[in-house]
Amino acid sequence: MYATERQGRIAEGIATQGRVSVVELASSLGVTTETIRRDLDALENAGLLRRVHGGAIAPRRASLVEPSLDERFGMAGTAKAAIAARALEMIGRGYRGAVLIDAGSTTGALATLLPGHVAENQANVDVVTHAVPIAHVLSAVPGIDLTVVGGQVRGLTAAAVGASTVHAIENLRSDLAFVGVNGISADFGLSTPDPGEAAVKSAIVRGARRVVVLADSSKFGVESLVRFGRLEDVDILVTDENPDAALARTLDEAGVEVWLA
Repeated sequence: MYATERQGRIAEGIATQGRVSVVELASSLGVTTETIRRDLDALENAGLLRRVHGGAIAPRRASLVEPSLDERFGMAGTAKAAIAARALEMIGRGYRGAVLIDAGSTTGALATLLPGHVAENQANVDVVTHAVPIAHVLSAVPGIDLTVVGGQVRGLTAAAVGASTVHAIENLRSDLAFVGVNGISADFGLSTPDPGEAAVKSAIVRGARRVVVLADSSKFGVESLVRFGRLEDVDILVTDENPDAALARTLDEAGVEVWLA
């Protein structure tokens, strides 16, 4: 197989799977790992991938890549709505409890569905959030008592961050926390590009009795700059596709339930 053919196969794998492994590519293409590494270097120089330990990932999965909230709402919108609806099964008929909703587009989809879900199930929920768009959606909704945690608002995500935000959340014990992620991987856990958002997410995870992560499959294998939680911190992962074998195995070992939307 010529180098151009190999590199075309590698680029196709990146486009469809989001990441590739040097060892797996060498085995499937019948060449040495050194040859694959040279191919990956050439493709990285062409801007088609980003090298990481043991392989490569799509350029959009780089550690500091963070789409705006508006861009996120436009990505996998149908999947996010389905994930949000599935996650709301945690709030059953007659539910009474405190729920902390993290900032993000999938958690935003959950907030949009929450008023109707609360009314249908005759639930009464104390909601806490640091996300301005979510607070706007849930203000003055019957059956929802809303508390908004303040702080410095990031323009990119419209979420409050900073020491005062973290301190306020650290003093809360929610029954449920719905958490968004930029990345979830077997090796690195839960991650996000911004240190300020990571600090808030970490406080949310530490303070919740049950942690429900909402993540579409594009987040699998992504390792953003800052880790804010381990897989062991998660009770339930709600997603739209089964994780790959390595991530599925690690989730199972960590005791995480995987719910498919």
